[in-house]
Parts: sequence; C-alpha cells; structure tokens
Amino acid sequence: MSKSVRMGLGLLGGLLMPAVGMAETQQELPAMTVTANKIEQRQEEVPASLSVLQGEDLRDAGVEDLEALARRTPSFGFQPFGQSGTNVPVVRGLTSSATAFSSSMLMLVDGVPTLMGQGFDNDLLGVERVEILRGPQSTLYGRNAEAGVMSIHTRQPGDEPYALVDATLGSRDKRSLRFDLSQALVADTLYAGIAGEWREQDGFIDNAYRGGDEDDRKRHNGRAVLRWTPAATTSATLRYSRQDYRDGGSQWGAAGAARRELRSGTASWNHSSGRSLSLDVVHELDSGLRLRSITARNDFYDRVRQDTDFLPADVLHVERDHHLSTLSQEFRLEGEWEQSQWLLGFYADRDDHDLDFRQKLPLGLTRTRVDLGGNSTALFGQWTLPLASRWSLTLGARVEQDKVRLSPHDGGSRSDEWQRFTPKLAVQYAWAADAQLYASYSEGFRAGGFNAFAASAGYPGYDPEQVDAYEIGLKGWAADRRLRYSAALYWMDVSDMQVQQVVQPGVVYITNAAEARSTGLELEADYLLGAHWRVQASLGLNRTRFERFRDGSADYQGNRNPFAPDLTGYLGLRYDAAEGWYAQAGLSGVGRTYLDPANRYSRGGYGLLDLSAGYRFDHYGLAVYVENATDKRYDAVGYLNGMARVYSEPREIGLRLSYQL
Repeated sequence: MSKSVRMGLGLLGGLLMPAVGMAETQQELPAMTVTANKIEQRQEEVPASLSVLQGEDLRDAGVEDLEALARRTPSFGFQPFGQSGTNVPVVRGLTSSATAFSSSMLMLVDGVPTLMGQGFDNDLLGVERVEILRGPQSTLYGRNAEAGVMSIHTRQPGDEPYALVDATLGSRDKRSLRFDLSQALVADTLYAGIAGEWREQDGFIDNAYRGGDEDDRKRHNGRAVLRWTPAATTSATLRYSRQDYRDGGSQWGAAGAARRELRSGTASWNHSSGRSLSLDVVHELDSGLRLRSITARNDFYDRVRQDTDFLPADVLHVERDHHLSTLSQEFRLEGEWEQSQWLLGFYADRDDHDLDFRQKLPLGLTRTRVDLGGNSTALFGQWTLPLASRWSLTLGARVEQDKVRLSPHDGGSRSDEWQRFTPKLAVQYAWAADAQLYASYSEGFRAGGFNAFAASAGYPGYDPEQVDAYEIGLKGWAADRRLRYSAALYWMDVSDMQVQQVVQPGVVYITNAAEARSTGLELEADYLLGAHWRVQASLGLNRTRFERFRDGSADYQGNRNPFAPDLTGYLGLRYDAAEGWYAQAGLSGVGRTYLDPANRYSRGGYGLLDLSAGYRFDHYGLAVYVENATDKRYDAVGYLNGMARVYSEPREIGLRLSYQL
C-alpha cells in the first residue's frame, strides 16, 4: 500500500473517529453567515464546496500566512516558489504559470481583487473569517476564478474599543510584533482602526562562499480603516494597506545540493512591496433593496534579483522590476422577491504592467522591457428561488469582455480581445431540517494574454483557458449541532489549457496546447467532542491528468498536471480546559507533486505536525508552539525544469505573548 493511500486512510479515519468519553454537555458549534455568493447566507445554504475559517481559530493556531491556511483545507495549496509576496495557488489540480500574469484562483481582501500570483499574499492580521470556494466561480467573480475564490474579511471597527497585541520570539532569531486596534471616534457614527506587523527572521540556507544566511526575511505591514455610518441604512468604509518585504534571496539552491547550503557569489534579494486603497459603500433603500459599491486601486512592485547558477562566478542570474496596478469598480444591487433572492451587478477593471526583465547568460545580458495592459467589463446576475417544498434552484449568468495589449519598448504593439458568456445552474434539496443535497453545473475561465518574457519569439499570444464543471455534494449538521460536515464530488473538463512549452533552448512560453480532466472528492468535518475537545478534519482526493498534450516530439497524454497532488488532508485536535489553558495539534499531509509536464521531477509526499499549548489569564495569553515538529524535509527537487531545488523550511520553536482588551 502506497504512503499516499495510508495517509488518506488515516485522515479519513479521523473524520469517522468515535466520540470516546464524550461529555453529556449539549454544546453547539456556532452557525456561520457567509457572503460567498455576494449575498448573506448560512454556510450550509451555499450549493458549492466551501470552507470557512474563523479568524480567532487561525490566531489561536498561529496561522499567519496563506500556505499554513491552505494546509487546513482540502484540494488547495501553492506551488513551491520560495519567494515572499508571490504565491501561485493550486486548486483541484489547476494552476497557472508564474509568467502568465493570471491565476487559477481569485483572492479578495474586503472585496479588493488580486488577479495574479505576484501580490497573492496576506498576513491574516485582524481577520474575521476566510471563505474558500472551490470549483469554477467565474459567473459572479469573472476571469481568474476558474478553480475557486479565496475571500478574506477583516474585522470591522465598532462602538466597543478593541486592542490586540501579540509578540513572538522563535527559532533563527525570529522577532515579531503584531497589533490590531480600533476605537469609536464619534459614537454610533465614525470609527477608526489600525493594524500592523513587524517581523524579522534569519534564514536557514548557508552561503558558504560569501558567508552568512542567504534567505533572511524582513516584513513590515500596515492597515488603516475609517468607517462612517451616517444612518442606520448607510455605511462607507475607507481602507488602506501596505506590505514591504526586505528579504534576502529566494529559498533556492542547486538541484543536487541536498544540504541547505550554496556557494553563490551573486547577491540575491527581494525588495517587493504592495499598496491597496479602497472605498466600500453600502446603502439600503426604503424598498428593501441593497446597493453596494466597491472602488479599489491595488498596486504591487515586484523587485527581485536572484542567482540561478548558485556558484561563486556570476554565470546565470535574473533581475525583475515589475510594477503592476489594478483599478476596479463593482456595483451590486440585491433584493428579495417573495421567497427568492436575486443579485445584479456591473464590474469593470483596468490593469497595467510595467516590466523590466534582465537575464544574465554565459554569453551576455539580455533585457526585456514591455508595457502590458488590459481592461475588463462585465454584467452578472444570480437568482435563487424555491421550486417546491424542500427544493430550490440557483441560476446565474455573466457576460464579460476582456481586452489585452502589449507594447514592447523596442516597438511592435499588439492587442487582442475576447467575449465570454459564463452560466451557472444549481439545484438544492433539503432532505432533512439541517441537511442539504445539491448538484451544479458551472463554467470558469482564466484570462488570455501575451508572453512578455518571450522577446526572441516575438511575444506570442494565447487564448483564455476554459473549464466546464459538474459537482454533487451534501452538507449539514448532526449530533445535536456538534458536528458540521460537508462532502463534494466533482468532474472538471479543461479545454484550451494554458501550458508552458520549451520551443527551443532559451525560448519558453505559454500556449493553448493541452486538454485535461480533473476529478475528485472533498470531505470536511468539524466535531465538538463534549465540553472541552474539538476535532477538525479534511480530505481532498484529486486526479488531474492531461487528455492531450504534445510538446514537440514529446507526448504527455496521461501525465499529471504539474503541482497537482492526488492527496491533501488535515487532522486537528484541540483541548480547552476550564482553568484557561489549552493544547492543540495539527497534522497536514500532501501527496507526491510533479514539477514538470514530463513528470521527471517531483516533490515526495509528506506530512507536517504542528503543536502548541498556552494559558490565558485576565487579558493576557502565553503560548509555546512547534511548527514542523518532526523537522520533515520536503524539498522540491528539479524546479525550473531540473535547474533548482526549493528548500523546505525546518522546524521552528517559539514563544508567543499576547494582550487583548
């Protein structure tokens, strides 16, 4: 029996674990209201595979980045990239290239979109909840939501003063200070909040040539919010956030270097930064209709220099100076008619890229300077109506037009455009008072574009990627509402799949050269074992294979899509004592992941064990934690078509002190 199968059976056993010694206390798990469909619904009413993680649970578990967040949910992860500020998501086996200027998953932070891997990052500071929708969501969210949506909702300031300060000391001289503060400036009318993080940590990759650590990390983040409620029916929220990275190099080394050591003579660094400004206005009309407007500007400055030969001599390195900005506007009108709910919306955005890419090669330096841009406009709507007793129907549609343009600094501008109609259909049946069955059909797509990094090939273009998905699922409550469960079975066909091809040495670009199929099963459970114990578990089984893919003379039909594991899983156990102390353990697992379409290079399957324990008294808290307690190595060997190894992070032990008002 394979390791992946054994791991899957073990995690499935966690889902079915009996409540030995369960107390008679009839406690309940809290009900959760979500906005996954852009209207307020109970979590169990959403006809889709949906995970909801509460901010308090994430903070107690020490989850402060998106990779740790993803490990707690099924069929969701990230490519091993090793660079702060850039994360390329993988959902149900679908992902994108870091050079594609698009993403298979859309990230929203308080409604502000991030459309690509650069800037796909968040420190989860002051988070109220995170909603993760799996499966195509392009009907409501448009392009780059072909495999899912992650929506992060931060805490809103209110009448009561709020303060949370958290200081951490850990391995490799880790020092971290996080705070989240808010106060009413004018009672019932004007509120303000501010949050921030300062974090520094030494690296773990030794540079034996120049001395010191190669991958030190420094991160400074901040967020400010001003909320105005002139009337009970109106609110306006102004938000500003920024992120600054002052890191060493990426967590890369030579593919054959098993030790966390390199001999690089070329300085590597990451000086990226991000900015976001948004205005969110909500008004409820006398007729009961609700109007919402979200206006946002999102900027990310991707400034990186990275050695890629890992040798004392400067033979190969890359340097990237990339400014990308997105200006977006969304209007939504929602209401109820008899027993049905409906939503209409308009969305428009404009994104601009200024790219300066330099590559050191043995024969000299190459430089690519291009301006890219695009704009998108869309009309969308969704209607949920009852059909009969216990039956309901959800219908949705979106009409979108996308335009892209490319202007190299050496001349030869190009442009293209696409129109897309994206429908959705879902049927629900309430087979019990607290249980739902659903079946759905949905479509998704990922934006097309131009290969800005392929100057020598004439910057070829590629078309949007299309996904047709079928899903059936069930979700609900059991055991006197101490158990919340969900299950989803899906089938997704991918056409015009965007894949990276090596046309000739030094010429690598994206084309629509493949078709694929993704099938899988997702299970989740949250079980309250009496008064003090809680179990959380998830399991994702996925099979993503190329149905057609020829790269020159090579035929990859039947191969696995890169970065798509067949297994993801999580099992967490927590104990809360009446005296104020607690302990928790979390085990996450990922199956073997291939790094290239030929399936020559891979990262083996692995499991990570995280432990923590703490004590709360008055307004204070003290906790100790261990991340990757077994010091598991899970390097991605053969990244960049066999050129590099992405090192996995070692065990970290730390102490956390907090104060909460």
